[in-house]
Amino acid sequence: MGLGPSAEPCRAHRVYSEGVTADPVVERDAVLHAVSSAVLAVTRHLSVREVLQVIVRSARALLDARYAALGVPDDDGSFAEFVAEGITDKQWDAIGPLPRQHGMLAAMLRDADPVRLPDIRQDPRFGWWPSAHPVLKDFIGVPIRDADQVLGIIFLSNKRAPGGFTQEDQDLLTLFAAHAAIALTNARLYERGRELTIVEERNRMARELHDAVTQKLFSLRLTAQAAASLVTSDPERAMSEIDRVQRLAGEALAELRAVIVELRPADLDRHGLAETLRKHVGLLDRLNPVTISFAADPLCDLPPATEVAVLRVAQEALHNALRHANASSIEVRLETTGSCLRLQVRDDGDGFGTEPPTSHGLGLLSMKDRAEAAGGSLLVSSCPGRGTTVLLEVPA
Repeated sequence: MGLGPSAEPCRAHRVYSEGVTADPVVERDAVLHAVSSAVLAVTRHLSVREVLQVIVRSARALLDARYAALGVPDDDGSFAEFVAEGITDKQWDAIGPLPRQHGMLAAMLRDADPVRLPDIRQDPRFGWWPSAHPVLKDFIGVPIRDADQVLGIIFLSNKRAPGGFTQEDQDLLTLFAAHAAIALTNARLYERGRELTIVEERNRMARELHDAVTQKLFSLRLTAQAAASLVTSDPERAMSEIDRVQRLAGEALAELRAVIVELRPADLDRHGLAETLRKHVGLLDRLNPVTISFAADPLCDLPPATEVAVLRVAQEALHNALRHANASSIEVRLETTGSCLRLQVRDDGDGFGTEPPTSHGLGLLSMKDRAEAAGGSLLVSSCPGRGTTVLLEVPA
């Protein structure tokens, strides 16, 4: 993971490190302000992975440590996830696989009690670390608990101020961990809720597929059999049955496409809307002579159905631009403005007048239907010779 430079030490730790203790009220307020800021930073996120990263980043800033990490236990006495701050991508790659069951980390997995050490290397529980691992000295570890369950363990090392970690640091980190547990639990519940919503939607689509398309295919098979039996005895009636076969096949194909289009792409579950669209744009850019670019601001969380609608509108707009616009460049942008998510797909192609060409008709109708179903709006603006812009806005 990319690890930037350390955040500025929080106000509470400027008080500690400078030794200013003249006013206990000021010091208490500084500590509470630091914890409040760190907790707010965590609770703004709903993705579990984001929450883990922000917990680590906030804890590191809160105690002014050079290195920070957070391990999430699995069911086998090891770590299911391990997030770190303070090392570069190159160092992280050189360190190798996630820590498993050795040393102080393993001891904390077993005991799940706070640990504070002046030098971790002198503790008998210390085992070893890979050659590329940064050298750690003073160390503090605090569990993130939900009742008796350990959700994770925060590890900090190498405090920047002299003297190592204090009891006040441990109390502060324990207070922060208690609030972090709430944020992490909420994020997990939110993701589970989204997964259940997705499963329910897929089950609904499966029912529609069975109810609509299966019946059409059954009728299609019977009609084809009837036509085959009449070819020699009644050719005219056989042709009539064949015409019906063609009509049923067309209806079945249309219904099948409608159901498939509504299925949520798996990439949305794994990567989210912005990254899924970024990958789609990157693929189209490689496959086409047109230059296609993508930009996205940090996005808020959206209902699964809205994410699908935005992705499908983007795909349809890109398809129209590539097929009909004769453009040299296409720009795709996602941004949050106030209470709306905005998707913009803009090309520098031929454009059109007040009425779009008939070749765009079904695609534009589909995009408008999706926008309305998501509670949003779609605006298509174009001018001959000056390109086309598709603008979708949906509630965020």
